[in-house]
Amino acid sequence: MIAVDRPTVAILGASHDRTKFGNKSLRAHLAKGYDVYPVNPKGGRIEGLTVYEDLLRVPVEHLDRISMYLPPHLGLTVLGQVAKKGCGQLWLNPGASSPELVQRARALGINIVEACSIVDLGINPASL
Repeated sequence: MIAVDRPTVAILGASHDRTKFGNKSLRAHLAKGYDVYPVNPKGGRIEGLTVYEDLLRVPVEHLDRISMYLPPHLGLTVLGQVAKKGCGQLWLNPGASSPELVQRARALGINIVEACSIVDLGINPASL
């Protein structure tokens, strides 16, 4: 595990496509000083950053924030990893939330926020 001095975020559903929110969020968090960990099963690199195939491979012990850009049925499949990894907040961005996902996340003790993590940073996603 590596130690970091800046806030940390994992982007679940990180994308190479700069028009997708899974890429815009990565760039927005970088611009605001976060250490960003893209997560996508395809691996590789996005925006110059190493992409982790799953959340448990991210080399920090506890994340300040996880920002999810997955459809709810896929989000449900990674909640166990979110709970195991630990985070201050799990951001369920528009399109990533469902009543079942919220209920299961709360049952696992995950602190969820149902809102756009990019807007929370004070950035208009349309500007990215």
